[in-house]
Amino acid sequence: MRVRHVAETLAFAALGGGIFGWVGVPAGFLSGSILAVAGAALAGRPMRLPSPAAQAIYVVIGISLGAVVTPETLHGIATYPASIAVLVLAMGCIGLAGAAYLRLAHGWDKTAAFLAAAPGGMSQVLIVAAELGADLRAVAIVQTMRVVIVAVGLPSGLALLGLAGHAVRRVNGPFTGSLVIELGMLIATSIVGAAAAHRFRLPGGLMFGAMIISAVLHGSGLVHAVVPGWAANAAAVALGALIGARFTNTPLRLFFDHLAAAFGSFAIAVAIAAVFATGLIKFLSLRAAEVMIAFAPGSVDAMMLLALALHLDPVFVGAHHVMRIVFVGLMMPFVARRRVARTSSKEPPPITFQD
Repeated sequence: MRVRHVAETLAFAALGGGIFGWVGVPAGFLSGSILAVAGAALAGRPMRLPSPAAQAIYVVIGISLGAVVTPETLHGIATYPASIAVLVLAMGCIGLAGAAYLRLAHGWDKTAAFLAAAPGGMSQVLIVAAELGADLRAVAIVQTMRVVIVAVGLPSGLALLGLAGHAVRRVNGPFTGSLVIELGMLIATSIVGAAAAHRFRLPGGLMFGAMIISAVLHGSGLVHAVVPGWAANAAAVALGALIGARFTNTPLRLFFDHLAAAFGSFAIAVAIAAVFATGLIKFLSLRAAEVMIAFAPGSVDAMMLLALALHLDPVFVGAHHVMRIVFVGLMMPFVARRRVARTSSKEPPPITFQD
């Protein structure tokens, strides 16, 4: 039964990603897969992928990202401290403004509103929500919609504005024995780097560990082989399946009940991020598309894949998203528990697992 469900999930993902990729939608393999699997999940189909598959996806994406790194991609590293400081300030404003919106416009309690508005770290947000007795389904729907809207809408929006296009992907040369050896060494060492980063709890460790090793090998000229385009596209389709599958077991009625809250809080997050990003673009002369992807409150893996698909600097984007997740991960549990402590005399809202 589980194998059948996985096969069905991959079939929906391949269909949606294949269609979007074939017609030329920016980052279409990812966005098409998300929409197809999310639609099937909301229609009641049991969409799922096993954990080992997810881990392999992150490693493949990391290797692909590292392959586009060259010494030239590090030219703007001097601007990182200033832009990261602005990013942290923006994320704090997004969290506070989003929580206030959910409380005032939708009547959410303080704990659920704060957790749902947190701009990142969805897995940790849901863990804290369960510990504190917040409404898990409501928080999960708002957080998941944030990820889906960014992953699906942002690349098309950037393309319409003329800010980004398709990636000029590096490809392998003639198929030779040395190329096979290089590719094998690249994969083996990247897996080791991914495992080490995951072991030391680096945010997005499997992806970033593989990316760091791949970047070092390619940037130094030791390796020229890259992950084949079909494998990179397959990883994008599978990642879309992982994101879309988060809607599994979500009743349509409950989904639509929280849809306005999801779109409203997302609109506030985008507006605030846009204000700070515009300031950076103006005063530091940074590339608009890179700043917008770096400041987008989406999941780390999806945003990094968008950077690759839209031919943006993965080092710049990755540095900012790591800091975003670190900031949210450090601050969110502390602030959430303080909010619960202030209202400890009240009964916490129930955890609504039932349909």
